Amino acid sequence: MDWNDVRYFLALARLGSVRAAGAELGVSHSTVARRVEALEAQLSARLFDRTRDGYTLTDVGQQMMPGAERVELEMAGLERELLGADEKIEGPVRLTVCDAYVSALVLAALRPLCDAHPGVELCVVTDSRPFNLTKREADLALRMLGADQPPPEHLMARRLTDVAIASYVGRAHAERLDPGRGGRGARWIAFDDRKTMAPIIAASSYPDLPLWGAATSIRVAAQLAREGFGLAMLPCYAGDADPDLVRLAEPDVAIRGALWLLCHPDLRTNARLSAAREAVRSGLERHAPLFRGEGQSD
Repeated sequence: MDWNDVRYFLALARLGSVRAAGAELGVSHSTVARRVEALEAQLSARLFDRTRDGYTLTDVGQQMMPGAERVELEMAGLERELLGADEKIEGPVRLTVCDAYVSALVLAALRPLCDAHPGVELCVVTDSRPFNLTKREADLALRMLGADQPPPEHLMARRLTDVAIASYVGRAHAERLDPGRGGRGARWIAFDDRKTMAPIIAASSYPDLPLWGAATSIRVAAQLAREGFGLAMLPCYAGDADPDLVRLAEPDVAIRGALWLLCHPDLRTNARLSAAREAVRSGLERHAPLFRGEGQSD
């Protein structure tokens, strides 16, 4: 059985759509369908039921899933072992970053490494969802964790800096909206996850202001604040770096978490990833004052 056929099987089983599986694997949907059909022919068994709503596993397919996932983990482990012994500073570095503001700082930190080693190729994804480093969905991950939230025990983790938040208003709208400057009719710009935001607002200087809207990212919330839609509670590295935003008269600066650099321990000896980790660490630690809400970077 071809390992690649198992990859196609797992992607289709998890996503239920040949188009979604093809997008995840970087191939066309017809390739996914063809490889799965070839696997079924090889096994003389139907693994999926085809319906108008997509693909669902048959009983045989359900029985195959645990073994296929074990093979996936073994193959990922073998790949990590081989990568860990790589002494060349060249090849891809897959990096997932929590948001666009941190991504900009990370790219600046990695530029000297890429200039010195042209064979290094960055693959950067800005996404806050969990990435499985065991399965090598990424080599390095930068994640914000709560102040009392430890990183996963099975990963190498480096705490880079504390992260503070503060409340902001669009510079052009401060007189109209900032309650501390006599503004009236202000409201808080909400994020999608209001349950997480509610206790932060409750502990602020303006707990009675209503929540409005649903920003899908820090960047969107900052844009809404710049345009005068309301007040925004933002990480200081985003709010203080934006010339069109100012802190409220009572900004409620508070440490709410930390920025962590994560990597799988099997990759600790890989030369290019070690160099990338060091570049990210030194680059972001220079910006620690900005992350802590002290208003400037080193």
